[in-house]
Amino acid sequence: MSSQQENDHHHPNLLPPVQVKPPPTSPAFSITFSTPTSVSPLTPTHRRIAIAVDLSDESAFAVKWAIENYLRPGDAVILLHVRPTSILYGADWGSSTPTSTVTPPSSPFQAHATSHDQKLEEDFDNLTNSKATGLAQPLVEAHVPFKIHIVKDHDLKERLCLEVERLGLSAVIMGSRGFGASRKNSKGRLGSVSDYCVHHCVCPVVVVRYPGDNNEGRNGGVEVVKKTAAVINEAVLHPLPEEEHETNEEDA
Repeated sequence: MSSQQENDHHHPNLLPPVQVKPPPTSPAFSITFSTPTSVSPLTPTHRRIAIAVDLSDESAFAVKWAIENYLRPGDAVILLHVRPTSILYGADWGSSTPTSTVTPPSSPFQAHATSHDQKLEEDFDNLTNSKATGLAQPLVEAHVPFKIHIVKDHDLKERLCLEVERLGLSAVIMGSRGFGASRKNSKGRLGSVSDYCVHHCVCPVVVVRYPGDNNEGRNGGVEVVKKTAAVINEAVLHPLPEEEHETNEEDA
């Protein structure tokens, strides 16, 4: 029996790690962290929920909100983060166009600068991984099975929607102000990334407003957006398609 088979034998209920290869044309790499949390094998009735994060306080609130208001037993959670290809972007997802290119070093000074840039990239990768792990802590405490899925791309919004489709997710939860929303959007309009995901994600999008946005209470607010991109300003979440099917069967 192989080591992999032995591991599967001793841990039959572990979530398998997500294997996602970046598109050939995308200058990106994929980092997947798998947390060995016990969970029943997935069935068609179990949901795969992504919580899209940009490592901000708003994203941390979205994670806690999902645990308290949306997730249910049997859900598998993916903490999804798209990391910019350049540290010049920071963690803000509002930018989607490269501002600089990398050229081969032609002098000792340029070689030193390149080495320095590589060190900065490594430090930023470590910082990203550390912050993502911190964001996942409420999931650990709530005993929610999850994976941390980090990819790198220059087009952050488009790559986010691509990963949502490639991972076959049931729904996406994200914060509002932490995703490129500006103060100009305080009248109820979505931020740039939230708005893009509303119009391009193949699954329902749940936008969680951070407390303080639009005079929301300390519990924040929520907008559930279906594929038609119609915003539903209700506190009660509409069921996903599989939930509606289950409800119809019970009524019958």
